Parts: sequence; structure tokens; C-alpha cells
Amino acid sequence: MSRSDEVHIGVVGYSLQHFNEEKAAAIIEAAFDELDIIYVGKIKVVVSGLTNMGIPKLAYQEAVSRGWRTVGIACEKANQYELFPVDKQIIVGKKWGDESPTFLNSIDVLIRVGGGEDSMREVNTFKQMGKSVYEYELAGEK
Repeated sequence: MSRSDEVHIGVVGYSLQHFNEEKAAAIIEAAFDELDIIYVGKIKVVVSGLTNMGIPKLAYQEAVSRGWRTVGIACEKANQYELFPVDKQIIVGKKWGDESPTFLNSIDVLIRVGGGEDSMREVNTFKQMGKSVYEYELAGEK
């Protein structure tokens, strides 16, 4: 299968912060449902930050439950945390943020669920690239 048969769905958001996981999981499920309709017939690949925590973990779990492929893109610091057993792992650079250009150039659409400065920077850069972004807030949730 060629890359044109696939859609790479980037997911960013909270990793270490506390948030309402049940609400976040429901948001991710609904967003994936919508993208499954928009990109009907395409192979879905979820791309996130590799760690097995926070929004990346929830996105990967939902992807696996749907039989979608998973890719983790992170810097070397990710190895200090538990990693999700993704189908493909890409390590870029030594510090957080070094992986952002690779991540943004590897995806077709971006979903943000909550998130801090790094997530917002990636969203703004992706929008400047003229790509589609779906944003969902989780501010103040515990």
C-alpha cells in the first residue's frame, strides 16, 4: 500500500498533567469516529508522542481497539518514561521539541485534546502549513 492509501492522524495534548481521562477518552473516540467517516477507505495511522501516559496513551489505546496502526515520534527523553508498544518508533533529537518538525511533517491531520505550550506551538505551526486541526479543551478538568 502506498502513502496515498493512508491518513496519518497526529494527536497532541496533556501528558503529565492531571485531567479527566474519561472525558478525554470520549473526545478521542468521537474525533476518531469523525475522521473514520471523512477518510473512509483509507488506512488510519495514529501518530503521537510515544509515551504510555496522558493523551498519547488514550489515543494509542483507541487506535489499537480499532485495529489502526500506531507510530510514536519523540526525543531521547521519552526513554525515561514507559513507552506505548507502537508499531513504529521514531526518536529524533535529545530534548523535547526536537521531534516537532518530524512529527508535523509525518501527519495529515492533527487532533489537540487539552495540552500546554508545546501542543499549542505544534497546532499553530500545523495551521500555518495549511493543514486541518481539530481542537478540544480540557482546561481545569481533574
